[in-house]
Amino acid sequence: MLNNSTKLEDANKFELEVAVDKETFAAATTKAYKKQVKSINIPGFRKGKAPKHIIERMYGKGVFYDDAIQDTYPAALGEAAAEAKLNVVAVEDIDIKEVSDDGYSFTAKVIVAPELTVDSYKGIEVEKKSTEVTDEQVEEELQAVRERNGRMVTVEDRAAANGDTAVIDFEGFVDGEAFEGGKAENYNLRLGDGNFIPGFEEAIVGHETGEEFTIDVTFPEDYNAENLAGKAAQFKIKLHEIKTKELPEVDDEFVKDVSEKDTLEEYKEELKEKVAKRLEEEAEKDFDNQLTDKLTELATEEIPDAMYTNEVNDMINQFDMQLRSQGMNLDTYCKYTGMDRGVIETTYKPQAEKRVKLRLVLEAIARQEAIEVDDSAIEEEYNRLAESYNMKADEVKNFITEDALAQDLKVDKAMQLVRDNAKAK
Repeated sequence: MLNNSTKLEDANKFELEVAVDKETFAAATTKAYKKQVKSINIPGFRKGKAPKHIIERMYGKGVFYDDAIQDTYPAALGEAAAEAKLNVVAVEDIDIKEVSDDGYSFTAKVIVAPELTVDSYKGIEVEKKSTEVTDEQVEEELQAVRERNGRMVTVEDRAAANGDTAVIDFEGFVDGEAFEGGKAENYNLRLGDGNFIPGFEEAIVGHETGEEFTIDVTFPEDYNAENLAGKAAQFKIKLHEIKTKELPEVDDEFVKDVSEKDTLEEYKEELKEKVAKRLEEEAEKDFDNQLTDKLTELATEEIPDAMYTNEVNDMINQFDMQLRSQGMNLDTYCKYTGMDRGVIETTYKPQAEKRVKLRLVLEAIARQEAIEVDDSAIEEEYNRLAESYNMKADEVKNFITEDALAQDLKVDKAMQLVRDNAKAK
C-alpha cells in the first residue's frame, strides 16, 4: 500500500513510503518458516517438525522477518510505483522502518525514467542514397561470382607472388629459443592479405617451390602475447607448394554453370536486379540510421546513468544468450579473447546510450500523438513472436506482458510516423 511519494532535489529521483499489511506479512513469514524448518533442530521435536511458534519462542519473534521482508518488498515497491505512476529504472536505497506481526513499512529512494517533451520530429530532412545501378557495379558483381567459382591450381614455373597461396612449414625463434604457437606444417597462407605479422608474407614473395630459408621480422609493440610484443624473431620456412586461383572465362557456358540463364546478357540483367535490390535495402537502412541519429539529438533533458547501465547489461545478457546457443558462454568468450566484462561494457555503452535516448524520444512522440494499439494488433504480435521463437503464443505471454508489448508497438508506430513525415533529399 502506498503511503506517500516525494520528489527529491536530484532530477528523476523520488522517495516512496510503503507499508506492507498484516495479512501479506503473515503469509510471508509462514512461507519463510516452511522453507527453513527442515534445517532447524529443536530439542523434543524431530528435525523439520518443530511448530512455528516454538521456533519463534526459542530464537526470537523476528526469526522469519528477514526472509519475509525480502520476499514481499519487491512486489510492494512495484505496486507503490505503479500507483504513483512512476517508471522506476533503479532502486538506490531501501530503509526498513517498523517491523512487527502487524506488518512493516519502508522507504525507497528510486530513480525514474524521465518523460521527455519533444518537437521538430515531423519533417526531418535526411539524404537518400542513390539506388541507380551502374555498369561498373554489375561488372563488380559478375567478377565476384567469377572469383567464387575459381579453382586453385599449382604454380610450378615461377616464384611466389602476392595473391598466391603458399603452402609452408614454419617455426619461429626469439633469442634462439622456439616459442609456443610459433610452429606449423603445411600451412596455407595467402600472400598479401596481411594476416601474419608485418614483413612475414612479404619475405616469402620471390621464393620458389622447394626452397628452405630464414626470415627476420619484429613483432608489433601491441602484439596480444606480451612475451613476444616488440621482440625480434627469426622464422625458418620451407615452401612446399605455390597455388593460385584460376578464374573461368566469362561466357555463355559460364553463365549456364552458375545460373539458370542461357546467355551472358540475360545474366547481367539478373545481376542488375540483384544489385538494385541491395542498393535499395542499403538506402533504406541508411535512411533509418540518419533518422535515429536526428531523433536522439532531440533528447536534451537529463537522463539517469542507471538507464544506460541497464541497457548495457541487457545487451550483454543478449550476447551471452547468443553465445550459449552456439555452445559457449560469456566467461569462456572473455577467456579466449583476453577481454573482461569491463571492456565489453565500455564497447557497448555508446550504442546503449543511443538506444535509451531513441526509446525515450519515441515514447514521448507516442504520448504526444496519442498513439494507441488495439487488442487485435497485440494478439497478432504475440502470434508473430511465437512463430519466430518456435513457441506457443501463451508461452510468449509468460515472458512479455501485454502492457510491455503494447508499449513496443506504440514505439514502432511512432517511428513509422516519423519516417512517413521525413523529407528525403
